[in-house]
Parts: sequence; C-alpha cells; structure tokens
Amino acid sequence: MAFTKKILAFLLMATVVGVSLGAVHKVGDSAGWTTLGNIDYNRWASSKNFHVGDTIVFEYNNQFHNVKQVTFQDFQSCNGASPIATFTSGSDSIILKRPGNYYFLCGVPGHCEAGQTLDIMVTPASLRPSASPLSAHNYSSSPSSLGSASSSAPLPNPYQSNAFSLQALSIWPALISLGMFVIGFAF
Repeated sequence: MAFTKKILAFLLMATVVGVSLGAVHKVGDSAGWTTLGNIDYNRWASSKNFHVGDTIVFEYNNQFHNVKQVTFQDFQSCNGASPIATFTSGSDSIILKRPGNYYFLCGVPGHCEAGQTLDIMVTPASLRPSASPLSAHNYSSSPSSLGSASSSAPLPNPYQSNAFSLQALSIWPALISLGMFVIGFAF
C-alpha cells in the first residue's frame, strides 16, 4: 500500500511538472524549414514570443536540409563549419533552456545565403504572458503569412503567445493523477 502511494505521489508530481511546460513553436508554421516559398524566418520569429522552457520544432526533408545552431559571428557570415549543435533528423525539437539570442541556419551550401536562417530572442520564463487555452490555438499556419508584409495586417499582441501550449494537453493527466492519488488514500 505504501509503495502504491509513493508511485501515485510521483505520478502526481511528474504531471504537475508537465503542466508547467512551455509552448511549442513549429518553425515556419505549416511551411516548415525549407528554401521553397521565400519564407522570411526572422519575420516569422518576430511575430512570436519565445520563453525559457519553450520548444522550437524544425520539420524538413533531411535529404535536402539540416539545422545548425551557430554563434552570432557564424550566423552573420553564414558559416556552419563549427556549429554549437547540428540537427539532421528532419523533425528536431529544441528546448530553449536559457534567455538570450539563439541563431540557426541550414548548413547545406547556398541555403543560408538564400535566407534559410533563424534568429530568435528568448525571454525568461517568469516574463511569460498568460494566454487562455482558446487563444493559444489561434496562430497562423499559412505559408503566405510568412512572406511579404501587408499594410493591412494587424500587429501581433506582445502580451499573448500565439504558440500551441502543452499546458492545454497536460491538464487531463494532472487531474487523473490527482484523482488516483486521492482514491489511493481512500483505500
């Protein structure tokens, strides 16, 4: 019985930790990480709010692309020869663990020069704006939203994240674990 209570307590704590996870941002939205379509990734990033604990996901055809995290100097010169990290799976999830700038580029020759680069600014988790679960799903996923600016387009709200939040997915396991924990004490 004591072992069961310990397991339930562990599951409850693990689920509560899961509720506090950050948002998930798919780089380029539905277009992904590509050289097709003249996507301006830095414009895409400027419409997002990135916080410590968030995850960015690069989805791409790994026969034609990769992702290299680089220094500012290497970013400016499109130099992927000495990356901080290299990702090649075609579906790379990167957790943003510290505040500050992160620099990414495609290391395939010519791709960085063609604009396949990403510079994001990450703020501390304590500055995370709160967004309702309903508004968390309202983000643009059309490739055209990443292209040229439209004079009639509304400016993004700096106090609302437009990324899908794991919090909405994690609430049910937390409630189930809490129920199991309470039931465990009843027996």
